[in-house]
Amino acid sequence: MTMAGSRRAVPLLAIALVLLAGCITVGPDYEQPETETPDAWHAAAVAGLGEGEAPLQTWWQVFGDPILDDLIRRATEANLDLEQALWRVEEARAFRGVVAGPRVPQVEFTGESSRSKPSDNGPLSELAPEGGFEAGNLHDYSIGAGWELDLWGRIRRSIESADAAVGASVEDYRDVLVSVLAEVALSYVDVRTLQERIRLAEANVDAQRATLKLTQDRFNVGLVSALDVAQAESNLANTESLIPVLQTDLQLSLNRVAVLLGEPPGAVHAELAEPRPLPSEPADVAAGVPADLLRQRPDVRRAERQLASQTALIGVATADLYPTFSLGGFIGVQAVDGSDLLSSDSVTWGIGLPIRWDLFSGGRIRSQIRVEEARNQQALARYEQAVLFALEEAEGAMVSYDQRRKRREKLRASVDATERSLDLVMTQYTAGLTDFQNVLDTQRSLLNRQDELAVTRGAVRRDLIGIYRALGGGWDPEAEPPVPPVEEGS
Repeated sequence: MTMAGSRRAVPLLAIALVLLAGCITVGPDYEQPETETPDAWHAAAVAGLGEGEAPLQTWWQVFGDPILDDLIRRATEANLDLEQALWRVEEARAFRGVVAGPRVPQVEFTGESSRSKPSDNGPLSELAPEGGFEAGNLHDYSIGAGWELDLWGRIRRSIESADAAVGASVEDYRDVLVSVLAEVALSYVDVRTLQERIRLAEANVDAQRATLKLTQDRFNVGLVSALDVAQAESNLANTESLIPVLQTDLQLSLNRVAVLLGEPPGAVHAELAEPRPLPSEPADVAAGVPADLLRQRPDVRRAERQLASQTALIGVATADLYPTFSLGGFIGVQAVDGSDLLSSDSVTWGIGLPIRWDLFSGGRIRSQIRVEEARNQQALARYEQAVLFALEEAEGAMVSYDQRRKRREKLRASVDATERSLDLVMTQYTAGLTDFQNVLDTQRSLLNRQDELAVTRGAVRRDLIGIYRALGGGWDPEAEPPVPPVEEGS
């Protein structure tokens, strides 16, 4: 080949490779797995639930409680778990930029001005002039560029994987949002439930004090023995001992609400201290269809994006089987005298077409491909497992809600009957027609039934919250995660 031909060969080969880049992408193309879901929920799950779409995006509003609405808003703005999730989204987006960088030529500037003198007794001593070497200057400045030609799609697959990872981080944020909003509502329901239980315990304390006075009066006139008085005192003290336990649980629940709002414990005590009824229960509750879970559950959506990201990494590993071509070059100036830097005679340049190909690596590359394929199968199994878990959790929440409502109605009837029984037994005791043991048993039974009913009424709300949580409620599919807060000066 002539010198002129060799000078043309490099640019022509480079042009051909540039034209080829982007035409070939090794590795499997991602296809979202087809996951079958039931056409409808199991009959036992939706017993007592209405038809239609569930109000998932703002489900807490079905309770009609302005205080809960405000707590939800504040948690959305200030919860620290949410802030961490937002920064994970930003991290994934930034890393996507790192991965996408090699798509374009990488340009760098280097330069140095130096002054040096070779040793007169060194390796160049034989070349030393009479009187020895003199110190000299060297000015060397250049701009270099390199560009990996993405002939086999390694960079494109890396970007594809990073894009899917960004999507997974967004779904992770949404999953945290679903959990946080549900936790705020659950803790708020706990607060109202405990306040009701304390109210009932205090009402029973008042009633049992009146009973103690009655037994003391009857003892003073010789109608009953001291045993009745001692039993009444024991019953009253036992009921009073329940209140500190409930108060402790109430303080812990209030602290939990505060922390969920990104505030220190005790921050919401004043605004929630006044007892209020439980959030109202909606007349109709709709659960949608099982297929909605694939569109709404962030954990399922995250698992799908993780599968897409891992699938692309198979292509990244496969690209290492083939040679890597790059375009490289530099242009600069080099001169001993700084005044000569702008002279055309000081220009230096070079262009090259580096090639790297692992011809033998002891099976490392193919083993790495199998590693990524195995991870891909794991990601597929995780996705399928996420779908099954979502179905299980949703149906479980629906069954629990329906059965808990039935239990609530039976407990309500039991409380009504026990209240009537207590009225009757007190009348009989006052008339001397029954002993005090029947009064004790009925009072204890009433306290237990009332407490169980209060707990169950709260549990019904908790189960309804569980339904909306299991359905992935609490986020708008059209909304992107907000930009995380940045402190001044950072």
